[in-house]
Amino acid sequence: MGRVSTQTAGDLLRHWRLERRLSQLELAGRAETSARHLSFIETGRANPSRTMLVHLCEQLEIPLRERNRLLLAAGFAPAYAQPSLDTPAMDAVRGAMRQILAGHDPYPALAIDQSWNMIDANSGVALLLTGIDPELLTAPVNALRLSLHPDGMASRIVNLAAWRGHIFERLSRQIEVTGSPELIELRDELREYPGGTVDLTLPEPDQAVVPLRLRHNDHELSFISVTTVFGTPMNVTVAELAIESFFPADEDTKKRLNAAS
Repeated sequence: MGRVSTQTAGDLLRHWRLERRLSQLELAGRAETSARHLSFIETGRANPSRTMLVHLCEQLEIPLRERNRLLLAAGFAPAYAQPSLDTPAMDAVRGAMRQILAGHDPYPALAIDQSWNMIDANSGVALLLTGIDPELLTAPVNALRLSLHPDGMASRIVNLAAWRGHIFERLSRQIEVTGSPELIELRDELREYPGGTVDLTLPEPDQAVVPLRLRHNDHELSFISVTTVFGTPMNVTVAELAIESFFPADEDTKKRLNAAS
């Protein structure tokens, strides 16, 4: 899904409505307005208020960054700030993020932005970075590129085909929600990496998640990943921030990591 080229608020609204697979009647029902009025907004025959546009964005679950873009197209000021993470206004968020990362040691955990660029990490992440080409660690460091690049973690991932399948499925869902051109470009790049056919086989009856099975110092470590996001974000920076935490998937991995700490 690419970003639409037109810049009118009506066109952008229609774009997101179609992405959410809603008819004008369905969206109008959710927004408690008429399908006729919604049609007039999309075609530019009506000039909606800022409040109405924000309300429609909420019904469509449009990402905050794109809500700002829609508001600007309609001639309104952006509703959601995008402060740098190192500003005083973000002290509480930054502190909470670092507390989560530090508290997860000795298991790996990293903070990422919407494009999967690493913002911060705990000391446990060093285990994942063993043997990686230093060029891949030049900022901005992309976590998915590190994972699947042949000079990154890929050569150490035992179940690479299954892990690739997990990553592409997750990335495709994220693209569907956000419409991010950066993520589309990243997905295209990752598809060019070697690694075998993506494994989309059905899970075993007792399988809960796709593990990351990693060779490390002549041993195999197994992890499950958990993603944490901030609740009720009110600015773009917080809305696009996530923490990816890796937990031992078996007792042997747990013992080895605890013994090494």
